[in-house]
Amino acid sequence: MSEQAQRILDIKMLELLVCPHSKASLIYDEAAQELVCAKSKLAYPVRDGVPILLISEARELDD
Repeated sequence: MSEQAQRILDIKMLELLVCPHSKASLIYDEAAQELVCAKSKLAYPVRDGVPILLISEARELDD
Protein backbone atom coordinates (compact mmCIF):
# COMPACT_ATOMS: atom_id res chain seq x y z
CA MET A 1 0.00 0.00 0.00
CA SER A 2 1.39 3.39 -0.92
CA GLU A 3 2.07 6.03 1.71
CA GLN A 4 -0.70 8.23 0.26
CA ALA A 5 -3.22 5.38 0.37
CA GLN A 6 -2.22 4.61 3.97
CA ARG A 7 -2.68 8.28 4.92
CA ILE A 8 -6.18 8.33 3.37
CA LEU A 9 -7.05 5.14 5.25
CA ASP A 10 -5.77 6.67 8.51
CA ILE A 11 -7.86 9.82 7.99
CA LYS A 12 -10.97 7.74 7.29
CA MET A 13 -10.39 5.69 10.45
CA LEU A 14 -9.91 8.84 12.53
CA GLU A 15 -13.28 10.12 11.30
CA LEU A 16 -14.91 6.98 12.71
CA LEU A 17 -13.27 7.13 16.15
CA VAL A 18 -14.96 9.04 18.96
CA CYS A 19 -14.18 9.71 22.59
CA PRO A 20 -15.60 6.88 24.71
CA HIS A 21 -16.54 9.38 27.42
CA SER A 22 -18.24 12.20 25.48
CA LYS A 23 -18.78 10.55 22.06
CA ALA A 24 -17.21 13.67 20.49
CA SER A 25 -14.71 13.68 17.62
CA LEU A 26 -11.02 13.20 18.29
CA ILE A 27 -8.07 15.17 16.94
CA TYR A 28 -4.74 13.45 16.38
CA ASP A 29 -1.76 15.16 17.99
CA GLU A 30 1.14 13.65 16.07
CA ALA A 31 3.86 15.22 18.24
CA ALA A 32 2.38 13.80 21.46
CA GLN A 33 1.12 10.57 19.83
CA GLU A 34 -2.34 11.12 21.32
CA LEU A 35 -5.95 11.43 20.27
CA VAL A 36 -7.39 14.52 21.93
CA CYS A 37 -11.01 15.22 22.82
CA ALA A 38 -11.68 18.92 23.38
CA LYS A 39 -15.14 18.26 24.82
CA SER A 40 -14.09 15.89 27.61
CA LYS A 41 -10.57 17.38 27.89
CA LEU A 42 -8.99 13.94 27.70
CA ALA A 43 -6.04 12.69 25.64
CA TYR A 44 -5.86 9.02 24.67
CA PRO A 45 -2.45 7.49 23.90
CA VAL A 46 -1.54 5.93 20.57
CA ARG A 47 0.93 3.08 21.10
CA ASP A 48 2.63 1.43 18.13
CA GLY A 49 -0.02 2.96 15.88
CA VAL A 50 -2.91 1.59 17.96
CA PRO A 51 -5.26 4.07 19.70
CA ILE A 52 -5.91 3.10 23.31
CA LEU A 53 -9.46 4.38 23.81
CA LEU A 54 -9.87 3.43 27.44
CA ILE A 55 -10.91 6.16 29.86
CA SER A 56 -8.61 4.61 32.47
CA GLU A 57 -5.64 5.12 30.09
CA ALA A 58 -6.50 8.73 29.17
CA ARG A 59 -4.80 11.71 30.70
CA GLU A 60 -6.62 14.89 31.62
CA LEU A 61 -5.68 17.99 29.65
CA ASP A 62 -4.71 21.21 31.37
CA ASP A 63 -6.99 24.21 30.81
